[in-house]
Amino acid sequence: MTAYDAVVLAGGAARRLGGADKPGVRVGGRALLDRVLAACADARTTVVVADPRPTARPVTWAREDPPGGGPVAALDAGLGHTTADDLVVLSADLPFLTGTTVQLLLATLRTSGADGVLLTDAEGRDQPLVAAYRAPALRRALASLAAEHDGPGRPRSLGGLPLRRLTAGLGLTRVSDPVASFDCDTWDDIATARSRIREHGHVLDEWISAVKDELGIDLDVDTKALLDLARDAAHGVARPAAPLTTFLVGYAAARAGGGPEAVAEASRKAAALALRWADEKADEKADGKDEKADGRPDGDTADPHAAPDAG
Repeated sequence: MTAYDAVVLAGGAARRLGGADKPGVRVGGRALLDRVLAACADARTTVVVADPRPTARPVTWAREDPPGGGPVAALDAGLGHTTADDLVVLSADLPFLTGTTVQLLLATLRTSGADGVLLTDAEGRDQPLVAAYRAPALRRALASLAAEHDGPGRPRSLGGLPLRRLTAGLGLTRVSDPVASFDCDTWDDIATARSRIREHGHVLDEWISAVKDELGIDLDVDTKALLDLARDAAHGVARPAAPLTTFLVGYAAARAGGGPEAVAEASRKAAALALRWADEKADEKADGKDEKADGRPDGDTADPHAAPDAG
């Protein structure tokens, strides 16, 4: 995997949220900023342009001058802390962004020959803050824009410039993704995001991702195998056995050195045990039916209607 850096813009005023601390608003139990940081967790350097705050992952902090100078000035400030040729640029309000989307942007950038690749939303609008850029091209475009905006002999200032002035000077390609490009500008957007992650098809993945982030665990495991194990333990043993068994599997995997292979092996052993337990339970039920039907212990082959022995 080719190294890349990430710049996350998190210093906006959030006027449509009444000035609320938008990066800190929680969706699915996690701050919006932390959700975005999780999506670019494999970046070599991640720069957040905002005032420092606690985050789930370590980052480098930067600030545009003056603060509140807009996205172009913020991007310029963040870019100064990066060195990779490939750069992912993200806003801090993307609740459904994933690492898969980030890797898709980077892969498309590397094969397209374009200066940048950005997502488009459900209406087909460009989202330049959900994008991957070639850093040299971005630096040239920023320098050209600064020279045009400031004039000769004046200090560099990009405050107040709209992003379209920057992207107009770049050769861009686009990828449509209405879900990953969804951003939270209003409280209605926040409500929509919170509702969607609780839908049946999303809630489990969202919960597992949130728990791993909360516990500082970066481990991909076979979730289906663990769910099957929990089901077998609940049905074959007793309902409380499900959470206890999965906990013990995790503990055993940790003692074995951790990693997906250790989890898979512990799950396999526990699942086999649960199935053996269930088989015994089924055998006991079958034996009980035989006893009830015959009126005698299973295995007694005497005819109950036969006359007693004369002896």
